[in-house]
Amino acid sequence: MNIILLGPPGAGKGTQAQKLVDDRNMVQLSTGDMLRAARTSGTEMGNKVAAVMDAGNLVTDEIVIGLIREQLEAGGDHGGFIFDGFPRTLAQADALNALMVEMGQNLGSAIELQVNDEILVERILGRAADAVAAGGTARADDNEESLKTRLMAYYKQTSPLIGYYHAKDKLKAVDGLAEIDAVQASIASVLDA
Repeated sequence: MNIILLGPPGAGKGTQAQKLVDDRNMVQLSTGDMLRAARTSGTEMGNKVAAVMDAGNLVTDEIVIGLIREQLEAGGDHGGFIFDGFPRTLAQADALNALMVEMGQNLGSAIELQVNDEILVERILGRAADAVAAGGTARADDNEESLKTRLMAYYKQTSPLIGYYHAKDKLKAVDGLAEIDAVQASIASVLDA
């Protein structure tokens, strides 16, 4: 079962992806992690990624799809892929869909972690304050202004995907503000349906 986790920054996608990796032996395909790994891999694709990133440019959709293709081709014994942070745009969704069809794979569900923005901002700011109180450091972008900018970018770029996957009858919504275990149970019921 291959799935996409959708939701704004701080909605818990990373936490839930890790639980799926642990509980269901799924493979998390995080665009950021794949780019960092490719950059230092020394492969042809990795050298391409390094050149683009070193020039301070954004990596193209074509490169990201190439990295995803490599992961899908690697195969292995696992419970499917979790797409985390990709697709972010309709063009990326179309490219991912074409790749999946070409490789004989399919997408089970796009799971949207639904949240209330105001509560989400409070939760993230609280997380940042807790980290500092515990003697650690908060993420540099865990401040109200940055969060609102990140949320705006999410809604501008990614919210069209909600309609896209709804139209394809792939969209499943879960309450992203519930307790972690409750969110996990909701996602499990989508996967087991």
